[in-house]
Amino acid sequence: MKRIVQHALVVTVVTIATCPGFSQASAILQNPLNMPGSSTSDGQLQPDQQASGVVAGTVTDKEGALAIGAKVVLTEDGQSEAREVMSGNNGEFSFANVPPGTIHLSVTAPGFDTQEYSGDIRSGQALLVPPFQLAVTGVVTEVKVGGSPEEIAQVEVKQQLQQRVLGFIPNFYVTYSTDPAPLFAKQKFCLAWKSVQDPVTILAVAFLAGIYQAADVPGGYGQGAAGYGRRFGAAYGDVVVGTFVGSAILPSMLHQDPRYFYQGTGSTKSRLAHALLNSVQARNDRTHKWEPNYSGIIGSFASGAVSYAYIPSSDRSTGMFLQESLVRVAESSVAGVLQEFVLRKFTSHVPKQSAVPSQP
Repeated sequence: MKRIVQHALVVTVVTIATCPGFSQASAILQNPLNMPGSSTSDGQLQPDQQASGVVAGTVTDKEGALAIGAKVVLTEDGQSEAREVMSGNNGEFSFANVPPGTIHLSVTAPGFDTQEYSGDIRSGQALLVPPFQLAVTGVVTEVKVGGSPEEIAQVEVKQQLQQRVLGFIPNFYVTYSTDPAPLFAKQKFCLAWKSVQDPVTILAVAFLAGIYQAADVPGGYGQGAAGYGRRFGAAYGDVVVGTFVGSAILPSMLHQDPRYFYQGTGSTKSRLAHALLNSVQARNDRTHKWEPNYSGIIGSFASGAVSYAYIPSSDRSTGMFLQESLVRVAESSVAGVLQEFVLRKFTSHVPKQSAVPSQP
């Protein structure tokens, strides 16, 4: 499941319906003694500084949204020392005690082009400079999380763990990213653990055990509280074993990704084929190519064999073992169809760009 990647911008752009930056800047200019973000040393104007002026303004992006945390630097002709402040919550900035003369302002923020302004300020003037509009640096074509491949995968997994159908049903094993990072063993086991210990998973198992209890399946477990406890334990054991074997242990050993890769584009036929192949094809972590889903197929039979061991002997049969194992494989295809055509609409925290290239 891809990710949203954390970008390295220090500037946090806050979009609002109106632009109160100028009104706040005007209030600052009317009362420079009460100015937030001023670079004065003691917060008070001295009598011999009354001839000094005030410089104020706002910082926005190209869309007009106010920018917080941009660095604004003021230099003055004839002065070697620069002064700097950070734009405030409404994108505003201000400098007090500015002597008459020529001033130079520069606004910088990571990922944005530097903006500059030069002008003259007269004695005692309150100068409101034009708004600075930050433009994304032209050389920035893609924003990625810095760090090692494992750290990038960890960020994506953290995002996937927020995905829930209808806001409460876990939907961790699908990536909506256009280019998901390959998972390391650590992330595969993390997804498995978070999945099996999720309260919704446990409640679903309890509900399924109730259905088995009502149908008296398997009959060897009996009825009553003891029979329900056996059915619950067996059903939850199936979930734990199946999840860890098919989605963590074997995928780590065989370097295969256990997630469903949402396609989202192309014809309905190609998307349906992509979904149905989910049970028999997986992406290799190293080559990023599609290959037989050994993890899923072997995992289905392995977990079936484990669950077969604790089913009452009176209910065991080779036919039942094969049937349940094949059903587990088929369930992956059904899950793929639901992921491709249904669940995305009801899943929370889905990245905005959510499609992967179709399989070759």
